[in-house]
Amino acid sequence: MRPFPDDLVQAQQDWSVTYRRLAAHPGRTELRRRLYRLSTAVLFHPYWRECGRTPAA
Repeated sequence: MRPFPDDLVQAQQDWSVTYRRLAAHPGRTELRRRLYRLSTAVLFHPYWRECGRTPAA
């Protein structure tokens, strides 16, 4: 198995930070939007298309 790409790792780390910030400040629209964008970036990253990988694998 090859290592995760740096941009995928960064997106996941940013997702975690944003999720914690949103939990501390619920209702913040900008945080919800950022979390949505990061979720999309992680889920649809090209890394997952290689060799039939999925984020849940």
